[in-house]
Amino acid sequence: MTKRIAVLLGGMSAERPVSLVSGQACADALRRKGWDVVEIDPTRELAKQLADAAPDVVFNGLHGEWGEDGKVQGILEHYGAPYTHSGVLASALAMDKQRAKAVLELFGARCPEGKLVNRFDAAREHVYEPPYVIKPNAQGSSVGVFIVPEGSNRPPAELAAAEWELGDEMLAEKFIPGRELTVAVMGDKALAVTEIIPKTRFYDYEAKYAAGGSVHEIPAKVPEAVAQEAKRLARVAHEAMGCRGLTRSDFRYDESAAGGLWLLEINTQPGMTPTSLAPEQAAWNGIEFDDLVQWMAEDASCPR
Repeated sequence: MTKRIAVLLGGMSAERPVSLVSGQACADALRRKGWDVVEIDPTRELAKQLADAAPDVVFNGLHGEWGEDGKVQGILEHYGAPYTHSGVLASALAMDKQRAKAVLELFGARCPEGKLVNRFDAAREHVYEPPYVIKPNAQGSSVGVFIVPEGSNRPPAELAAAEWELGDEMLAEKFIPGRELTVAVMGDKALAVTEIIPKTRFYDYEAKYAAGGSVHEIPAKVPEAVAQEAKRLARVAHEAMGCRGLTRSDFRYDESAAGGLWLLEINTQPGMTPTSLAPEQAAWNGIEFDDLVQWMAEDASCPR
């Protein structure tokens, strides 16, 4: 008997454009796999939208606020059908970058020094001696991220802009030099280590989602010990946060004598666009995109 699956895509966050592409790709893959697919663009009436669609399973293809921060997961728990990705607690905790780091450090990960600041205070004066990074504490896809370079005379003025819509709570972190690495975890397996070589100033929104915005080198050309440690830490992060399904952990690798591997954050709902990293790593392991999406749907967990 064909199962009906609702794919949530779009939504109300700043990452809506990415989710529309991600979710459509997953919906198309599920149709090719024989599922009865209904696409839902969630509003604040999501509970009613789900009741009207009556799916047996929910594929959560949303990103950002009202997508991967525990709020939608709470509605899915109430609806009662199995749904993909992490549950309420893991989603909410991972989305709160500073508090997630506190948990990850308890499990032995080394994370950049950081602190929470109000955006208006951060726009008024430097919160650290440059260089440092400042970003919304609860957004994804590198939305609203600024790298304040060494020698900068003033902080980003954009933080005080009237049109700013990414929240007032910002995370400021000491800048970690080095190479950008990422590891996807599928279930209990770390898939690979990819080095991201951006063609922009850093791995920002454009580098992530624009065609040719970055080069993904898989496997990363790093010492084997570094690759194995990145995989280990990605699995540790996945388990420590209580995640399920597919996650992706991002790292900085500083090759200097005093450097090493730094865990930046864990993403509970990695992008599923044509340029996304987790599907690339799955493909490198011989798992084609449609099979990955099928696995995610079959791995969907029932509310507890």
